[in-house]
Amino acid sequence: MAAPALKHWRATLERVEKFVSPRYFADCNLRGRLLGDTCPLAALSSFLTPDRLPYPEAVRQHFRPAQVGDSFGPTWWTCWFRVELTIPEAWVGQEVHLLWESDGEGLVWRDGQPVQGLTKEGEKTSYILTDKLEEGDPRSLTLYVEVACNGLLGAGKESMIAAPDPEKMFQVSRAELAVFYRDVHSLLVDLELLLGIAKGLGEDNQRSFQALYTANQMVNVCDPAQPETFPVAQALASRFFGQRGGESQHTIHAVGHCHIDTAWLWPFKETVRKCARSWTTAVQLMEQNPDFVFACSQAQQLEWVKSHYPGLHARLQEFACRGQFVPVGGTWVEMDGNLPSGEAMVRQFLQGQNFFLQEFGKMCSEFWLPDTFGYSAQLPQIMRGCGITRFLSQKLSWSLVNSFPHHTFFWEGLDGSRVLAHFPPGDSYGMQGNVEEVLKTMVKNRDKGRTNHSAFLFGFGDGGGGPTQTMVDRLKRLHNTDGLPRVQLSSPGRLFTALEGDSGQLCTWVGELFLELHQGTYTTHAQIKKGNRECERILHDVELLSSLALARGAQFLYPAAQLQDLWRLLLLNQFHDVVTGSCIQLVAEEAMCHYEDIRSRGNTLLSAAAAALCMGEPGPEGLLIVNTLPWERTEVLALPRSGGAHSLALVTVPSMGYAPAPAPTSLQPVQPQQPVFVVQETDGSVTLDNGIIRVRLDPTGCLTSLVLVASGREAIAEGAVGNQFVLFDDVPLYWDAWDVMDYHLETRKPVLGQAGTLAVGAEGGMRGSAWFLLQISPNSRLSQEVVLDVGCPYVRFHTEVHWHEAHKFLKVEFPARVRSPQATYEVQFGHLQRPTHHNTSWDWARFEVWAHRWMDLSEHGFGLALLNDCKYGASVRGSTLSLSLLRAPKAPDASADMGRHEFTYALMPHKGSLQDAGVIRAAYSLNFPLLALPAPGPAPAAAWSAFSLSSPAVVLETVKQAESSPQGRTLVLRLYEAHGSHVDCWLRTSLPVQEAVLCDLLERRNPAGHLPFRDARLKLTFSPFQVQSLLLVLGPARTETLPLGL
Repeated sequence: MAAPALKHWRATLERVEKFVSPRYFADCNLRGRLLGDTCPLAALSSFLTPDRLPYPEAVRQHFRPAQVGDSFGPTWWTCWFRVELTIPEAWVGQEVHLLWESDGEGLVWRDGQPVQGLTKEGEKTSYILTDKLEEGDPRSLTLYVEVACNGLLGAGKESMIAAPDPEKMFQVSRAELAVFYRDVHSLLVDLELLLGIAKGLGEDNQRSFQALYTANQMVNVCDPAQPETFPVAQALASRFFGQRGGESQHTIHAVGHCHIDTAWLWPFKETVRKCARSWTTAVQLMEQNPDFVFACSQAQQLEWVKSHYPGLHARLQEFACRGQFVPVGGTWVEMDGNLPSGEAMVRQFLQGQNFFLQEFGKMCSEFWLPDTFGYSAQLPQIMRGCGITRFLSQKLSWSLVNSFPHHTFFWEGLDGSRVLAHFPPGDSYGMQGNVEEVLKTMVKNRDKGRTNHSAFLFGFGDGGGGPTQTMVDRLKRLHNTDGLPRVQLSSPGRLFTALEGDSGQLCTWVGELFLELHQGTYTTHAQIKKGNRECERILHDVELLSSLALARGAQFLYPAAQLQDLWRLLLLNQFHDVVTGSCIQLVAEEAMCHYEDIRSRGNTLLSAAAAALCMGEPGPEGLLIVNTLPWERTEVLALPRSGGAHSLALVTVPSMGYAPAPAPTSLQPVQPQQPVFVVQETDGSVTLDNGIIRVRLDPTGCLTSLVLVASGREAIAEGAVGNQFVLFDDVPLYWDAWDVMDYHLETRKPVLGQAGTLAVGAEGGMRGSAWFLLQISPNSRLSQEVVLDVGCPYVRFHTEVHWHEAHKFLKVEFPARVRSPQATYEVQFGHLQRPTHHNTSWDWARFEVWAHRWMDLSEHGFGLALLNDCKYGASVRGSTLSLSLLRAPKAPDASADMGRHEFTYALMPHKGSLQDAGVIRAAYSLNFPLLALPAPGPAPAAAWSAFSLSSPAVVLETVKQAESSPQGRTLVLRLYEAHGSHVDCWLRTSLPVQEAVLCDLLERRNPAGHLPFRDARLKLTFSPFQVQSLLLVLGPARTETLPLGL
């Protein structure tokens, strides 16, 4: 044996690197011996199609001879390959692989079943034909490989997030058989891990040198050309990895995972195949590694697999029974955490949890949302109401300004609900099992001393792919090695159980988890945002009217199946790269088709429910005026008249009920309502006054004055104008559709109108209005009607924009005569405050925030609220309220937001607090207009109300049929406390209620939740922002013949 010599660190390290390198010295190093003899395919033929065909149809097509290197495409097409192969006799006893390399995503089919994905970017470039060829095994075999003309992350032109290249061509660069040497693979894994330990622990660490010297000695004893030397080298590695760590070592819970975006840089239909490619590979790994656990979220994706790949779905159910396939998340998709309504978030869990229970025998206990762009403060309450107390994410690691201070903590929501939250300290959901990641998970953990367990999610993600056998081999080898954290192949359940055992010292984070990045997603693709808001409203209204028709008519059939279909479409669109607008044009177009489907079918269901409500009622044929909100409303409504004309009427409709339409002769406002006065001055300015507020517009359409008439209080800042449109340069650092950067605020340019463009529209009485045109730029223009109705506490701005810009951001500003260090923004089932100043980095990182239907800036005794019907981006800086209207990013969709837009916002000055002034109700009214529905027979002659509430602090948000309802006569009501107060509330109903009982958000009865129901009412007690659900079991309905729901 050679005498020991001094070692140069870098030279020794590089010696080992070169020994395992696929690039250097592969003719003589170990890597070059991974594969033995190769053999060409017996035959290769192909069939190209623009469609995504099912296997039985594809294999019946005409296949033409093909060769390695042939081009096929273009983008989004599919090339099917028939692979005919014959394994040489000389390979008996060997492990034999099909080697396949392509820049398209592949799926291997064998005996009519999908068996493995083949994706070069996902390090899956071989399929194991046999792990040991036996004498009696068949030598000839025919496989099919379905190759999608897109990569793992789509087909961006020149960069990942660029719009897809529609003409991109693809090819198979390798297709042959080879002998695979498993012992070489094991040595390569060991040497790479030893290198990782040496590099990761560094030159100041004793264990680092032991790893490097062990690797060096392995190189000394291992002759790649002589396999008989391999066991000696393997023994050296085993001795090193067999040296155990201490009891105090940090424990890493390694869970296989494959994050698949339900749509992003590829269309929804491609995701279906991504699931098959990824999960067949996971099934292989579960078969080969009984201790390997694969966590899988998103019920929608599993439902797709059940429909398109029933054999694969059955295998997943089998491994779920073994505890290796673990459904997580509990939601229909991994939705955006900011924009969906509270009710939509509940439905994500309701649909998801019910699917998991039905298909896999149990519900999820962890909410799994690793990649969304912020997390609402109401999520903890919604989670707990859906049986979930554990939360896993990691996206806050992307925050640009501040580092979130925890990886394991309790998250406390708006109402005080708490869940245990864990962010993998490696700041990724796509680990690959190398030493650098393992060390980072331990070193970067921000809760050292409070907990000693961390998650480690491994597998290629975003575009799918998932774990590989190499990753599993690495993690098994690192199971318990001195100098490193302990690594366990684990499950989400075992991880959280360990964290709960350690939870006594954990800190608590209160309120929203705000991502300091991707703030442009609140505004990008405005038409998607509008479709989302509108369809949330339509489904709310359909469910309410259908529930009332069910309660009042024995023959009405509640359209449960149709509503489930429509809800699932809406929930699908709320995926975190769709409703946010951060998707390619193809996905945006599909999303708009989904919204149109919901609108069309939803309106048909609305008409059916309205018709059912009218049956058996006396009264003239005509219109039914429906109020779907839980308070009485008196509003101006445009009623359709004969000949296609409309006439304005002031109508009063009781809460969650209806009223007959007034006859044309009784359309004048009833005193003491003051009519609207409209005056145009000689300078071209216009004043609108309804006795509640007085609005003054200058000759260009800017708002120079907004006065609360009773007090004379001016709402617009002195010397400033409101309704000021402003344009910003909008060029982020990289993530175009996602990001708006703080420096955009330095490029503010007011859009100046021309005097003389303001004209009077409606001349007063029941409604007054003025309208104007505004040229935003040479390419974009805007028209707006400013409307004030009799008795209305807010002024509306109906806006139409023709938008043709590049990297510009349009907002509208309202400088207020109000001073406050914080503004209030509506979120799901409540509201929260955010600072109006930039004192700290946490404050100025919120230069652009999200809100739902309103935001408000108030000081003691007075405030100004800005309402909207389809916008989400907002900010209040100092005393200026700003609503984000339109962006113009060019990637990944070059056409995003181009074209015509319509939207409405409104301004409401108010006395006192926003709660006492009715801001919340006003925003609801703007978003849920009264419905004028045609009555096919006689319309009811009298008004009727189904539900009313004694407290303005409580909102009855949802009325629907219970998911599991004997004879269908059980309703679910969902209410929440909206003011931020403790309150008792009486719910009164005219429905034939037999029993009332509290339930959770999944509609499971609370055993102690029976509610006394007397005199047609029941009492509920709320704490601030609490959501409560209850089941109402209905008695028999009247028996008039009613039409069936469609």
